[in-house]
Order: sequence, then structure tokens, then C-alpha cells
Amino acid sequence: MVLAVAPRARDDRGMTKSDNGQDITLHIAQEPEADKLLGRSPLAALVGMLLDQQVPMEWAFSGPYTLAQRMGGDDLDAHEIAAYDPEAFTELFTAKPALHRYPGSMAKRVQQLCQFLVAQYDGVASAVWSDAATGAELRKRLNALPGFGTQKAQIFLALLGKQFGVQPPGWREAAGPYGEAGSHRSVADITGPESLAEVRMYKQAAKEATKAAKADAKADAKADAKAGAKVR
Repeated sequence: MVLAVAPRARDDRGMTKSDNGQDITLHIAQEPEADKLLGRSPLAALVGMLLDQQVPMEWAFSGPYTLAQRMGGDDLDAHEIAAYDPEAFTELFTAKPALHRYPGSMAKRVQQLCQFLVAQYDGVASAVWSDAATGAELRKRLNALPGFGTQKAQIFLALLGKQFGVQPPGWREAAGPYGEAGSHRSVADITGPESLAEVRMYKQAAKEATKAAKADAKADAKADAKAGAKVR
């Protein structure tokens, strides 16, 4: 099921070639075959981004490759996934080893994503960004995808710009902090084991900072309530 040869109206390999015509290989899944698929399949990259929540990044981005294998192919096809029997599709996610910590809900989201792509982009994932005139427009398109919010849209926009050369005017600004050069905030910045470790450290520090801020806010609220009680 290689999208490049499927009888579709449009080619879905628009982002996956480097300047010398070679397929782009990512280093996010830390698994050669899974990373190769991410580099040549726009839909696989989108699905990986969708799965990237509440599980390690490598697990999320190896998911598309495992899913393709379980579907009996070497790529993902939005038309096939969109039309798949929901229960049978969920079983592809829940089979051991599961594709996600929450396989049932993520199977539903992936199918909804593909149904949206079929309805809006003829099933061609790369059409989401191939003709976006500005970074802001691209972020708006990504944000409209089922399962994508502002943060996920910005991270994927940064991934497109930093590693796939999809750089419409204003893409860094539209990607927010994830678009900054030299940062190590997200999957957009992973180019190997060392950068993966740096991104993981950043995420952990950010998580701890958020937890501390919530604890401080709770303590302040408790102190204010106590002070108010004394005044009364």
C-alpha cells in the first residue's frame, strides 16, 4: 500500500524528498525502519504526531510503522483507514504490544483524522501543507485536524520547517517557541540519541516547573482563604 503508486488524484510524497532527491530519514522513533517510514510518508508523520501524548516519543512515532505492518502493507493509506471497520481497526491498536497507552481512544482519533483528510484533502496528507502561503495559514490548517490542538499544531509545524524544509513565510513565528533555532523542546528538534535525551530533559523540567507552580498557587489560595477567615 505505497501511496506513491496508489491511484489517487494527487501524489502524497510532497514533503519527503531532500534536495538531492533522496528520502528524508528522521531519528525520532530510534528504530531504522520506523524512522524511514516517517521520512517518506506524510500520513505516517501526521499519525505519529497524533499519537505523541502520554507515551514516550519513540513509542508514539514507531506506531505508524507497526500499524502499517499489522494492516499488511509498508505504508499507511488514509482512504483505507477511513473506511476500516472501527472495531477491527481498534483491534490493530490493542493487539500486543499495544500501539499506545490508550489504544482504543487513539485508534478512534487516527480513524477520525484519516476521515477528515479524505473529506478535505482527497486523502493526501501532504496537501495540508504543500500550498500553505504562510506559517499562520499552515498552523490554522494543522490546528483544524482532529486530535490536534494549538501545541500539537505548532510542534508539527516546527518539525516540517526544521527537518522537512517546509518553510512558508513566518513559519518560525507561527510555530511559537518550538520554531526557535537551536532549541530542544520537542520532536522537531530530535536528530539522534543525544538530542532525544536533551528534549526529554526539557520536557521533564517543564513538567516539574508546572507541578511546582500549581503547588505554589494552591498554597497561596490556602493562605488567602485563611487570612480572609481571620478578617471575618
